[in-house]
Order: sequence, then C-alpha cells, then structure tokens
Amino acid sequence: MKIQWFPGHMYKAGKEIKETLPDIDLLIEILDARLPFSSANPLLSELRGDKPCIKILNKSDLADPVRTQQWQEFLEQEDGVKTLALTAVHTDKVDTVIDLCRKLIPHKATASKVIHVLIMGIPNVGKSTLINALAGRTIAKTGNEPAVTKHQQRIDLRNGIILCDTPGMLWPNLENHNTGYRLATTGAIKDTALKHDDVASFAGEFFLQHYPDAIKQRYQLETLPATDYELLQLIGKKRGCLRSGGHIDMDKVAKILLSEIRDGTLGRITLETPDMMQTELAELAIIRAQKAEKKGKRKKNWKSER
Repeated sequence: MKIQWFPGHMYKAGKEIKETLPDIDLLIEILDARLPFSSANPLLSELRGDKPCIKILNKSDLADPVRTQQWQEFLEQEDGVKTLALTAVHTDKVDTVIDLCRKLIPHKATASKVIHVLIMGIPNVGKSTLINALAGRTIAKTGNEPAVTKHQQRIDLRNGIILCDTPGMLWPNLENHNTGYRLATTGAIKDTALKHDDVASFAGEFFLQHYPDAIKQRYQLETLPATDYELLQLIGKKRGCLRSGGHIDMDKVAKILLSEIRDGTLGRITLETPDMMQTELAELAIIRAQKAEKKGKRKKNWKSER
C-alpha cells in the first residue's frame, strides 16, 4: 500500500534522527494504545541499537484496557524496552515518564548530568501534547490534523533532561495493507490519503468480528448484518444519510462511523493484538519470499536471453 501523503519534512526528519542518535541516551516512542504495532516506526529497533527505549501507549483512555495490558507485556519482552500507558491530556501521571528516564540512565541521574532523550511518534499520536505536559508549559504546537510539528527541536525540561523532538514520521510504503487501514481508521493518516468508505468498510468488518455489542448498542441494531457493506447501509438508514432516489450516501456514513471510533463514542477499542500481528507478519514474510523468488527468476531469464 503506497500512501499518497508523505510530506517532505518527514523524509528530512528520518535523516536528522540518524544524525542525532549518537548523542542520545534514551529513546521515547509514543504509540497509539489502540494500535501499538501499526503506530510503531518499523525502523526504530534498527536505529536505536542497544539504547534503552520507553514505549508510551498514549490515548489509553480510548483503548481496550485488557488488550493494552497484553501489549505492554508483549513489548517488554524486548531487551531494554519499558512501557507506560498514559493519556496525555491528563497530566497528573506524566511525572512517571521522567522517573523512568532517570531509572533507565542511572549513571547520569545520580551524577546530576544531563540526559538526552529523543522523542518520536507518528502524526496525530499526541506527542506534542505530551511534550507540553512534561515541560509544564506550551512548547510544541498541537492540533487535530496530522503533521503539525515540522522541524526537529531541543527542549530543556529544566530538570536534568533535554528532549529532542522530531516531526511525526510515517513511511511512504506500507507492506501490510491492514496497517495502513488501521492508521487511517484512527486518523493518523490524512483523510485525503484513502477513501472514507474503504476505511469505514475495513473498520466495520473489524467491529463486527471483535466488538459486535458496541455496534449493536450504538446504532440500536437488533441483529447484526453479515457484511461490512450491509452494516454501513444499516447505519445510513438509521442516521438518515440518504441521497436522491433513496440511495445511501456511503461517504457520509463512513465519516460518521470513523468519527465515532476516533472520539471514543463507540467505546474503548483496540484494533490489533500481539497474536494478530504475529500472524500478519508471518503472512508478510511469505509474500516477501514469493516476490524475491519471482524477481530471481526474472533476473535469471533476463541473463539467459542475453
């Protein structure tokens, strides 16, 4: 899946991160608690080396608490990784982030030396809001639209920690199509990148399988339809999303469903589990192997023809 929205400053941010890393003691990655895998930068493990990393599952008030716990246990199986489940808009717990930074870099915390922390996250994950909460003042610009932060900046928290903030980064080619649709469902990708009704169809199918009661209760359905298309049709009729001739306005229905997922109206949900991701990664490995095999055959045939 090629996302048709990849601002140039994101490419620049990736380059700047690689240049900055030698001077960094610790990394903080902000994840969306509703999609901890899909909102993670796939390059981070490669980039960070043996540097400790805190993965913050942000917006945890919108996520399924049982699945959040599953993800924390899964992520902490990786060496040097610790997790925290937070809600950036509620600043009473952000001090736990500072405490954990000092705990992971004890030789600098006890010696009153400055700890340099690189903070990163995909667009619209709440990174700027969290930075402002950590600093106790408005430092980073916030907004509901993805890609608000444009440039890397250093922020002195005045407590022995300096944050290196980076623009929210996405990657232009998502091999796992489900990852792209999950990102679009939560609004991490601009709505112009994918069609509303395609994203809503993906979300509808997921809810029918994993959160059927939430759908029935919210849209007052006595029975659930068999397909995502039928679900969107039913929601459209319930909400009066009609066009001339009595046809359902699918774009309008899609916007309603996606809005109510994003703002928590449909309840606390998580769009993926560790088991789901391991299955999808296994399937992706097979696809990669098949592509590599085809490429090898084409190359062999090309050489023989010469």
